[in-house]
Amino acid sequence: MPLAELAACPVGDVFRRLGDKWSMLLVILLGTRPHRYNDLHRSIEGISQRMLTRTLRALEADGLVRRTVFPTVPPSVEYSLTPLGRSLLAPLSALADWAVEHEQDIAAARTATA
Repeated sequence: MPLAELAACPVGDVFRRLGDKWSMLLVILLGTRPHRYNDLHRSIEGISQRMLTRTLRALEADGLVRRTVFPTVPPSVEYSLTPLGRSLLAPLSALADWAVEHEQDIAAARTATA
């Protein structure tokens, strides 16, 4: 497949988004319930505020996450999955099930090639 065609592939685009270090984890966390920003930041060890903001904005731009601002003083912000984001939970669950099912096979293959 030519590189330009690969770069334009919508499947590759989705894989690049969800394959980054934080996106899939955020989708899974938001799949449990809506979260406020600081709650997300405390829940994800090792993520910087800058990276959390960038990842949330990217997921929001992709239509997977909704950002809701509440008119309180100071304003509070809550993040939740959109219906499109919720539709991603079943495929992610299937991928997680596959990973658990094949964990030993993958470990054996890694040991054999090491």
